[in-house]
Amino acid sequence: MISGPSIRRLVFHCRSGSCVMSGGSLKRKGPGDESSESAGERRNKKQRGGSDRYVPPPVKRKAGVSFSDEHFRETESYLENGLRKVRPYYFDFETYCKGRWVGKSLMEVFSQEFRAEPLEYYRLAAQAGRLKLNEEVVRDLNVVLKNNDFLRNTVHRHEPPVAALPLRILAENEDMVVVDKPSSLPVHPCGRFRHNTVIFILGKEHNLKELHTIHRLDRMTSGVLMFAKTLEVSKKIDEQVRERQLDKEYVCRVCGEFPEELITCEEPILVVSYKIGVCRVDPKGKSCKTVFQRLSYNGKSSVVKCFPYTGRTHQIRVHLQYLGHPIVNDPIYNTKAWGPKRGKGGEINKTDDELLKSLVEEHTCKQSLDILGMSEEDLQTITQSLDSTTEPATKDIVNRTEVSLHSQPEGNPEAQVLSNVFINSTNKPGDENAVCPSKEESRQGSRDHLCGECKIVRPDPSPKDLVMYLHALRYKGEDFDFSSDMPDWAEDNWLED
Repeated sequence: MISGPSIRRLVFHCRSGSCVMSGGSLKRKGPGDESSESAGERRNKKQRGGSDRYVPPPVKRKAGVSFSDEHFRETESYLENGLRKVRPYYFDFETYCKGRWVGKSLMEVFSQEFRAEPLEYYRLAAQAGRLKLNEEVVRDLNVVLKNNDFLRNTVHRHEPPVAALPLRILAENEDMVVVDKPSSLPVHPCGRFRHNTVIFILGKEHNLKELHTIHRLDRMTSGVLMFAKTLEVSKKIDEQVRERQLDKEYVCRVCGEFPEELITCEEPILVVSYKIGVCRVDPKGKSCKTVFQRLSYNGKSSVVKCFPYTGRTHQIRVHLQYLGHPIVNDPIYNTKAWGPKRGKGGEINKTDDELLKSLVEEHTCKQSLDILGMSEEDLQTITQSLDSTTEPATKDIVNRTEVSLHSQPEGNPEAQVLSNVFINSTNKPGDENAVCPSKEESRQGSRDHLCGECKIVRPDPSPKDLVMYLHALRYKGEDFDFSSDMPDWAEDNWLED
């Protein structure tokens, strides 16, 4: 398992001037193979950052190594007001230079790709000694990036709280670990979450490390979650998933009186935004199938068992929305952003961009953008599209959101490296002798003078708002069958407060 959010890209490396490509293979340069580059070109290169700057060979990372005890000691978690919280801590983001950055200065990369903060923000980051290039502190952002350059950045991290619900181990043997995942807890580190994840809690509190994810559940979905202890077991079950030999049962509580007869929905699903994770029914989408069976109706909402035959993103939630019975407290698919009918029958009457804008505005007002997993990059795209399509008042909402939001895109760790918190430091801006904070400071949860998140006072979410009524009830394969108890909200006579 790859450790942490860093990017690991393996490449062949030759020191400058020592190797060339010939006929698809590498050969050593001879005396007669000197470049015809002019002295002026070499001089221009040097002026752009120094062509003689040495870049060490990339370090090959060990595959399959999980998080270490040092990672687990980064900070502490605690329970407060029904929430599981993590004390702010310092963390190193790492990445190798991306191909499109080669030949550009750090300043150019910041200005072109990471515009969540003004350039002065990044200049102060360099002055504070928080940015390293090939393990050397970088003070000048005019340095030109080369292939295999290794960037390291120490940041002050704040994790959103999750519901303080227990993570129960349902079964464990030599091959697998099966847990009952609570709602609001991500499976693995992503976005702003690291210590508040299933993987970290299993490693730190249960000494279950180097696990392989077999399947995933949405952060807001609870229930049966399986991990393999070996790569061989992971591949075996993954093959069952691809061959659709895995039986899955979910249970949910939906709005209104769901039909008594079995309902099959085979509407294709299209991803509106991969970064945010929003989908809708669309003829251009991927084929999928879900069967629904009503279990009970209390006069206001229905408990429904769901049998997904495919595994599209948000499949159950999108199909229920299409049928006109969205999950009661679904924070994405049961909101006004989808229009008066809330997406019933696929009737939205908005473009994808307009839909995303509406979702952002609605969750901005509720201060719940963590539900969407929004990033500054996503907000920048939306803001740019607002320039020609939206009224100034709406633009102002999104612009204010950019100031207060400090989340990272899931599955996009390179953006985490160079994005929003490059200058977090316990030192004053411009301090040439700035040093990285100690691990002890991290464990104390100290405030960081330059951390934007430290300056924001956010109200805690209600634990009730962090629970969605969708639960993975059972996973059955060729040689295993795991299930959990019915959640309280699925009882026949349950009534919402």
